[in-house]
Amino acid sequence: MNATQPAPALLPTRAPLSAPVALAAPARKALVLTLAVLTLSGCAGMDKYPSLARRPAERAYGQAQPVAPDAVPSAAPLPPPDADLVTKLAGLQAAAQSAHQRFGAHLPAATRAVSAAAGAAVGSENWSVAQVALADLESTRSDAMVALADLDSLLITSAAAEADGKGGDRPAVETARSAVTALVSREDEALAALRGRVKS
Repeated sequence: MNATQPAPALLPTRAPLSAPVALAAPARKALVLTLAVLTLSGCAGMDKYPSLARRPAERAYGQAQPVAPDAVPSAAPLPPPDADLVTKLAGLQAAAQSAHQRFGAHLPAATRAVSAAAGAAVGSENWSVAQVALADLESTRSDAMVALADLDSLLITSAAAEADGKGGDRPAVETARSAVTALVSREDEALAALRGRVKS
């Protein structure tokens, strides 16, 4: 090499790679600790959220657990279609009486539900529970209405037979029908009184 020629400049040396790696480890620890603190604080506040347990109002939308009635008697079966008139009249009256007894068993629970819903807004929890209880009463009333409809049919048949001079025992049918009509009327009055206390 020529002595008069300047020596080449030395290239700068690279910083060792171990320094950034050494700094990254504490940063990772700090990040992990921060996430852990945030997670624990979020869990601690979970008790501030509402419960997911089923509310009574939800029962009115297909998941109803009706208000527990008093002891409910079993339903009396309707008489067979081919039974004689005396058996039919006795069976229809017994079915209507059974339905009326079940109506009376549901009535106290429905009355309590309606009392709790007095003045409640439509769609509120107490209002919805009252609607379910009233629907139970309507269901038991419908059983008595089935017996009454059969008696109406028998009354038409007996009246026609009497008009043709074939007897028909119309007085016996009218007596049975009057007894069942009185039961249904009492149920209608009770339902009307309860519905009048709940907003519609």
